[in-house]
Amino acid sequence: MNGKPLTRSKSDKMLFGVCGGIARWLGWDSTLFRVVYVLVSICSAAFPGILVYIILAIVMPVSD
Repeated sequence: MNGKPLTRSKSDKMLFGVCGGIARWLGWDSTLFRVVYVLVSICSAAFPGILVYIILAIVMPVSD
């Protein structure tokens, strides 16, 4: 969105840095993004959100 590649965050992470990396890429606060992600995952019966997170943790490269 801002010209930076989408990568996992090394410094702003709770598990694998996926939400921190996406939040940085979108220009959002990482805590706000995590809360929104968890709420959307719960509203969608949690499984799709967990599955998407695991796939992104595998596919997204780690930032330098």
